Amino acid sequence: MASKKFGDFVKIVSQYITGTQGFDRVVKMIKITDGGDGRVVGEFTVEKEHLNRGGTLHGGLTATIVDNVTTYALMSKGSHPGVSVNLNVNYISPAKPGEVVEVEANTVRAGKKLAYLDCVLRRKSDGRIIANGGQVKFVDFEKEKMDF
Repeated sequence: MASKKFGDFVKIVSQYITGTQGFDRVVKMIKITDGGDGRVVGEFTVEKEHLNRGGTLHGGLTATIVDNVTTYALMSKGSHPGVSVNLNVNYISPAKPGEVVEVEANTVRAGKKLAYLDCVLRRKSDGRIIANGGQVKFVDFEKEKMDF
């Protein structure tokens, strides 16, 4: 279990981000259950509004979950949230309405310029992997270096 200080920080960050009027609010259904020191764990129940036309968890929502939850993990390590350089998702099995999905994200490495993050989504009932993926984020935001 992660430290309470960083776990609380992750919860506050996720509540703030999903409470805005921006796109990130689409992941407001995720309840953060643990986190800190580069790691975040959460869960959500697949609802009707999360589905694609085939009746399973939408791939675009899955990618957004990977993006956001890995960012929470990075921030729990004390890093700038950065910007995505690369985002990848592997879709392995479907999630259907009513199923509870666990999400776990980890900071693999956070360097001076880049951070490497991974994420896995599992069906809570049997542990089957629904999707996995991750991202690379640029995190070096020294103002004097930003020339655009």
